[in-house]
Amino acid sequence: MNSLVIDLFMCGVAYVILIYFVATMTRNAIRRGNSNNDDGDGGIENLTPPKIDLPPGVIWPSDSPKKSKTPDLVEY
Repeated sequence: MNSLVIDLFMCGVAYVILIYFVATMTRNAIRRGNSNNDDGDGGIENLTPPKIDLPPGVIWPSDSPKKSKTPDLVEY
């Protein structure tokens, strides 16, 4: 039981030290002030969806044939 308490205590100390270093490093990055609203990914935005090659016989719902609103007349 004594070694378990020592292990838990050491893990707690390591956790506190780790959080301290992470907080100090992020505080310095926030202080520099990157206020240009840049998300940082770079490149050119391409908002067009990719063309996906579908197997034969499969079509997109937007490419489906349009149904006529009036039914075809049947003569008897």
